[in-house]
Parts: sequence; C-alpha cells; structure tokens
Amino acid sequence: MSVLQLRSPDVREVEVCSVRLRDLEGLLPWRTFRARRGQRHYSGVYWSATTAGHVIYESRLELARLLFADMDPAIGWIVAQPFRLVAEVNGKERGHVPDFLLLLREGGVRVVDVKPLHRLGDPVVSSTFEWVQDVLAQCGWSFEVWSEPDPVQLANVRFLAGYRRGWLFAAELLDDAESAAQHGVSIGEAERSLAPRWTAAVARGALMRLLWLGRIRTDLSVPLSSMHLLERP
Repeated sequence: MSVLQLRSPDVREVEVCSVRLRDLEGLLPWRTFRARRGQRHYSGVYWSATTAGHVIYESRLELARLLFADMDPAIGWIVAQPFRLVAEVNGKERGHVPDFLLLLREGGVRVVDVKPLHRLGDPVVSSTFEWVQDVLAQCGWSFEVWSEPDPVQLANVRFLAGYRRGWLFAAELLDDAESAAQHGVSIGEAERSLAPRWTAAVARGALMRLLWLGRIRTDLSVPLSSMHLLERP
C-alpha cells in the first residue's frame, strides 16, 4: 500500500488511491525552514502572488522553479515540501518528500522535484524518481523533474517578478495598458501610446505587470527590451 503522510498541522496518512483535492488544502511543509552557517545551499522564503503568502525553498534552483510557478496563470496554488510519500518498492519501504505540489486551476495536480542536471545520472536519484512517478500515476497526478532553466529566460522571469504585487497597480491603468498592447506592437510603442495620460515609468510598469499576469506575452528567450513585440494570448 502506498500512502501520503500529510501535515496540517497534525500528521495524518491518506492512501494514494483515495486522496482527494480537499485532503491537500491547508498543507504545511513537511520539513521546516532550515538555515545554518556553512550550509551548501541558499534556503529562504519567497512571497508568492499565487498564494498571497510565503513559500519556503531550500536552494536557489528551487527558488527559480518557484518564480516560474508563480508566473504561470495555470497554477492556482503552491505548496513546498507538501507530503512524505511512502511506498513498498521491491519489497522494501521507501519514503520521499518532493519539493513542490502545484494545484492547477483546472483541477489537475503536478508534483515537482527540483534537481541539478549533473545529479540526474545518479542511479539512486533516477531510481527514486521512477518509483515516485509510478506511484503518483495511480491517482492521476503528473510528476515533473525540473533542472536548470535557460539563464536568459530566468533573468527575465526574475525581473518580471518585481511586478507581482497587484495592489500597486490601479485597474484603470492596467486596462489602458492592455488596450495599448495590441498584437504585434512593441513594448516601446505601447508605452508611448499611453502618454500623456500615464508617465513612461508608470506605463512601463503596467506593461510588465501584464506580462507577469499572462494577459500579454512576448519572447522571454532574449533579454527584455523596448523592441520586444507583444502577443495576445
């Protein structure tokens, strides 16, 4: 039998095949935030616009995955260290705590493990990911192994995360910016079309906010500039 050990705040066990979305509400991280002098990884807390609260991470690579998840409009909730999965594998009891649980707005569930590329060839790592994926498939959940992203794309997403706090932007400003951001128009052209009602700095911030929300899109594989052409979803 395979079970999920959940903390909310007391620990309880739920069979994998019986788990429901409501069982995942109010989950607390299985491991607490850890920091000590000389540790190899940079851990911390990230304020997520998706959850309107702090989400812990245990490495800079996990933080990068958090940024991408927070910007993804398809994701409705994020939980770090969401549970401990316990299963019998080849006659032995195995346990594993994944890095993130992502609840999708359309009802799906994605479990994420973050691992550097150079670790993926480790037989222990690959064996663990194999049985975890097999067990999670029993309840129709997807399993993702996430490694280093493209550095330019990460830099762009990190920059846009600076515009994730919605209370800083008036709805009227965002509506005007969205009207200006027509398909095929550059960021600079959209910004200039909002003058003189909005200053250049305010208009630019609104356009960046819309990019973060996914209400407009552009190519994030190259460094952001005023020459970037905008797309409508």
